[in-house]
Amino acid sequence: MILGLPVWVFFCIIFIFVSGLMAFRAMRTEQKIEQQFIEKEGRVYLSRMKEEKVKRDKEKSSSVVRQKAR
Repeated sequence: MILGLPVWVFFCIIFIFVSGLMAFRAMRTEQKIEQQFIEKEGRVYLSRMKEEKVKRDKEKSSSVVRQKAR
């Protein structure tokens, strides 16, 4: 017994710190995964916006050509 405390008390304290460390690591990993998901969804959203803009520009240019043909 060190400092008059039983060994199991030291093990409990060690397990509390290890548990906290593992929770912290899991939290960091989850944040990284979330960030990757957000970036992926952002790229998908931006590509859809670009496609929609191209589509609108084509429709706009074709309507201008039709008006000039009249």
